[in-house]
Amino acid sequence: MSLDELYRQVILDHYRNPRRSGRLESPTAHADGTNPLCGDEISLDLVIAEGKVAEAAVTGRGCSISQASASMMADRIVGKTLAEVDELIHRVKRLLDIEEGDPGLDPERPGAALGDLESLAGVRRFPVRVKCADLPWATLQQALADGTA
Repeated sequence: MSLDELYRQVILDHYRNPRRSGRLESPTAHADGTNPLCGDEISLDLVIAEGKVAEAAVTGRGCSISQASASMMADRIVGKTLAEVDELIHRVKRLLDIEEGDPGLDPERPGAALGDLESLAGVRRFPVRVKCADLPWATLQQALADGTA
């Protein structure tokens, strides 16, 4: 199996079996994101406690890329400090070529790779789809800005 095929399988798995899907009863941060070009929608609930993302839940509708990216994001941020989440957002944006630089390894934890998130790297070949992959991450930034202000 090629690396591209493996990445497609990871995206399809997250699309078909989304992680942390649903709503939280008492979120401390919330944001809704929409891509007006294609109609993708993301709704994100977070519980932020003691400087960490204690819980995350996401709902939405749209293409496999936006929904898989949301699933990977929600699963990855739980238990992370707000600083770690911020760094992860920027690493993913570098992976998608939205920001300059190399996503590289986590400087705080040498050897820590992006895991399933690396499957989003192939989206760079399709610039119109980059916004699909970024929608959950932009929504996360909004939720954090609104919820921690």
